Amino acid sequence: MLLLPGGALGARSYAEVMAEPALAKTRLISVTLPGNAGAPPPEDFSIEAFARATAEFASRSGVDVVVGFSNGATVAYEMVVSGAFKGPVVLLGVSLSAKAEAAFFRVIVRLGSVLGTLPFAFLKKAAPSLLKRAPIASDRKDVLKEDMARNDARVMRHALRAYLRWLHRDDDPARRLCEAGVPAWVVHAEKAGDGSLTSHERAVLEACNQVRVVTLPGKVFFIPNEVPKQVAELIAEALTRG
Repeated sequence: MLLLPGGALGARSYAEVMAEPALAKTRLISVTLPGNAGAPPPEDFSIEAFARATAEFASRSGVDVVVGFSNGATVAYEMVVSGAFKGPVVLLGVSLSAKAEAAFFRVIVRLGSVLGTLPFAFLKKAAPSLLKRAPIASDRKDVLKEDMARNDARVMRHALRAYLRWLHRDDDPARRLCEAGVPAWVVHAEKAGDGSLTSHERAVLEACNQVRVVTLPGKVFFIPNEVPKQVAELIAEALTRG
């Protein structure tokens, strides 16, 4: 099982999920993606490049299932639609298109074309405030804040601009996921805090036999940290299909 964190977060962001009894007998590998949480940045920031590199790592490591949150879910999605990985995927809080991504985020990224790293420095400073009301233990909040603080605004600018370009591909991403032919779980909160689905994307995925769309009740932003039990149960379900 390979766990891919969200943007700006590190491998230890999956600690809650990895501690769940449902996964006690599962080999779990959580990684920090290049350029996130202080990790060295890649030469190529494109989602496609991340997917190729991560798929190669998954192959070497004998991975059966890939789980991704937010930006990590985007990488996992690209791994399967490109054919680089052919196992089940669990996509937590994934955005498949620009319309599904938060407008505030899109504005921040576009301002970077004019204001350089300033919008990303603001985003880095503001991100920890999202943790204030999250039902996460205080010591775990401190860990997540530490990882966020390790990010470099210049690296964030390159990474998020590449991500926004990916979102604008307009290639019917939901249809591509269905046609990939792999078991997939697409998980969002009822009141999405991070990523969403357009009505078209939801309709296509709900009609797809090998895709299960899961809606978590209420508002959840940090899905792996706020609802680890539900995430672990979905992962365990994916393992039976791996």
